[in-house]
Amino acid sequence: MQDTISIGNFTLCKVLLMDDVRYPWVILVPRVTGLTEVFQLNNKQQIQLMNESNFVAEKLKMSVQADKMNVAALGNVVSQLHIHHVARFSHDETWPAPVWGKGSAVKYGPDERATVCQQFTQLFSELLLQDDDGITL
Repeated sequence: MQDTISIGNFTLCKVLLMDDVRYPWVILVPRVTGLTEVFQLNNKQQIQLMNESNFVAEKLKMSVQADKMNVAALGNVVSQLHIHHVARFSHDETWPAPVWGKGSAVKYGPDERATVCQQFTQLFSELLLQDDDGITL
């Protein structure tokens, strides 16, 4: 995805940051190719996805003190299964409407990008893998 920044990998999912300063927005992409739906994962993978998704939602909400976490798997444009985790605030640009298709993304500047990547790496360090041997679920 050209509009994301890689943060690293969890056991099941690749962790991406949406390159848009308007919203703290993380995307989890299961590292199983060819999937478009959660039900295509086996039971163990589905549980792992839920655990990783809940971890991201909780950590993100707490770290930015979001009013609401929007967690969704749409896949209308990019069909590969992926889960969006968008921290929302009652004062943000599109509140209370969905963020999709509203306004234009504002990309992180180089210095801000490095800082934000470091912050998210630290925030998710508990589950980020140190080496990537691929999934074994």
